[in-house]
Amino acid sequence: MPFWHAGLPGIGDQIVLFQAVEWIAKVRRNQMPSANKSKAKIKLQPLGDRLVVQREESQEKTAGGILLPDSAKDRPTRGKVVAVGDGRLANNGSRIALQVKEGDRVLFTSYAGEQIEVDGEEYLLMGESEVLAVIG
Repeated sequence: MPFWHAGLPGIGDQIVLFQAVEWIAKVRRNQMPSANKSKAKIKLQPLGDRLVVQREESQEKTAGGILLPDSAKDRPTRGKVVAVGDGRLANNGSRIALQVKEGDRVLFTSYAGEQIEVDGEEYLLMGESEVLAVIG
């Protein structure tokens, strides 16, 4: 009888297997780089007068210090512009440049844009007309 059985066939196998799975998970956590730190910049180029916005995180607490559950959080209406298109095409064939640029913080309605996911990150693809304001 192998040493890990400890006199109880079947039970020892499960315990050793469980311990091995825990050990492998610990090794992977320590060796795998963090997803946020090692992620390469995504190359996503919107067309025309479209822009890609990364939505800011929603607030965890209210002003009074009450913690909000996920179901009670509002979708943030602010975000950072990650990429911009070339601009709107005018009737004479020239491009009209966008008023927002990459890196701007913008304000938009809560239902603006099309939600897309690239490499596990969520982005909004929206037209320039859906942006309400640029935040200082």
